[in-house]
Amino acid sequence: MSPASATRTGLLAILLWATLAVLTAGTGKVPAFLLTALTFAIGGMVGIAATLAGPGLCVLRQRPLAWVHGVGGLFGYHFLYFTALKWAPPAEAGLIAYLWPLLIVLLSAFLPGGGLRRAHVVGALMGFAGTVVLLVGKGGFSGVEMRYAPGYLSAFACAFIWSSYSVASRHFADVPTHAVAGFCLATAVLAGLCHLAWEETVWPAGALEWAAVVALGVGPVGLAFYAWDIGMKRGDVRLLGVSSYAAPVLSTLLLVAVGVAAPTFSLALACALIVGGAFVATRR
Repeated sequence: MSPASATRTGLLAILLWATLAVLTAGTGKVPAFLLTALTFAIGGMVGIAATLAGPGLCVLRQRPLAWVHGVGGLFGYHFLYFTALKWAPPAEAGLIAYLWPLLIVLLSAFLPGGGLRRAHVVGALMGFAGTVVLLVGKGGFSGVEMRYAPGYLSAFACAFIWSSYSVASRHFADVPTHAVAGFCLATAVLAGLCHLAWEETVWPAGALEWAAVVALGVGPVGLAFYAWDIGMKRGDVRLLGVSSYAAPVLSTLLLVAVGVAAPTFSLALACALIVGGAFVATRR
């Protein structure tokens, strides 16, 4: 696969992640870790089906470091993200967690032939500014308070883990994307244990909520991670990092389209900043 095709595949992951909010809203009152376990189990089985039809389960026999990288990235991010939401206000925690696209751009400088330019950094900062505008415009941002420090630290840790996992994927280019199925299933098991330890079980109520869970597992928690793996290993890491800021805006636009949210000036400004940031970052 050419770098351009791999980058387009990585962009597909961002489009799929834009559906997270609307699909999650359709899952009702299913607690976070149970939802993570269910969706990652579905996403893992989608990968297993593709593996059985292709190279076979032998691709799951990877060196221990590859499993640490894969499971650590997928489960580590989600564990710390949910911890941050529990220990800090969601708007502030979400904003800090969404430093990961900027961190991807910065960390890409350490890759062989990284070639980080000022335009990449400026574009990523514009994208982050767009995310700030989007969150502040929703009226949820109340300022940083030190009593929420554990939550803020968890949010930053999850941003660092996801960006590190993404950029480090380049060093695991020999690990086939099919192996992500195993990482997803391991994440599902760990999330299930967290659910049993800390949450009360609430199953999806009715066919529509189960349909939303399945859609999450197949799309933004399934195919998206396989597409992201391809993009990170063979595509333009810096462009994908900057483009990732489109996910929260596209997510909000989708909520507007289905009538869950209202169009606002802050949404339009966020769109302008993020699109402008992507334009700046891709200029030669």
